[in-house]
Amino acid sequence: MELNGKVVVVTGGASGIGAAMVRRFAAEGARGVVVADRDIEAASQVAKDISGLAVQVDVSVATDIERVVDVATAQYGPVDLFCSNAGIAVPGGIELPDEVWNQTWDVNLMAHVHAARTLVPRMLERGSGYLLNTASAAGLLSQFDAPYAVTKHAAVSFAEWLAITYGARGIGVSCLCPGAVDTPMFRSASEVRQELMSGGHELTADDVAQTVVDGLRDERFLILPHEEVLTYYQSKAEDIDRWLRGMQKLHAKAD
Repeated sequence: MELNGKVVVVTGGASGIGAAMVRRFAAEGARGVVVADRDIEAASQVAKDISGLAVQVDVSVATDIERVVDVATAQYGPVDLFCSNAGIAVPGGIELPDEVWNQTWDVNLMAHVHAARTLVPRMLERGSGYLLNTASAAGLLSQFDAPYAVTKHAAVSFAEWLAITYGARGIGVSCLCPGAVDTPMFRSASEVRQELMSGGHELTADDVAQTVVDGLRDERFLILPHEEVLTYYQSKAEDIDRWLRGMQKLHAKAD
């Protein structure tokens, strides 16, 4: 997947990793870049900077995703790469009300389902297309907040299913799983949690965008900006009980 000449949609493209990907894709020569976000003012500014197109979207609403794809297609042509990147994080665990769990589920998982449901038939018809789903290192490991960790695990699983089901039929699938990145979401956590999550290895959104471009070029399924995440993931698989004990200690420090 080379970005030059491609039509790309990025949800959550107004800030953080999404905005960094938008700018990097434009620099790579993408023919058309759509910045999709709930914050239309911020999206419009990012789009203006790269001569792209801003579209307001609520990714938890299936018809909104369909509309974004239709607008992008009308403006630039068929979507080559859809980056389902928007996400939310709410602090807490089992005490959180169903409304919070449902909202997190809709944004962090169902948005990927809506995108695939809209795009896969179109991509199959023309025999090509690429889906990049942003999950998190929390989707491979875990995190302090239950709804975030659970829905990000689901996002990784859904991306795996897409790759298994459609990977041999012309559709590329990658799953972006970053660790600690200097974004508004990361900075909203307490200083103690920021330190525990980053371990002194905090990347910029631009660093992540560079890794994404490299990962797409190699058509890697797991795109891991933090190399240590793979080591932790392998350690988890080798001895789950030992890994759980380590995570218990980490959570105790956070509390």
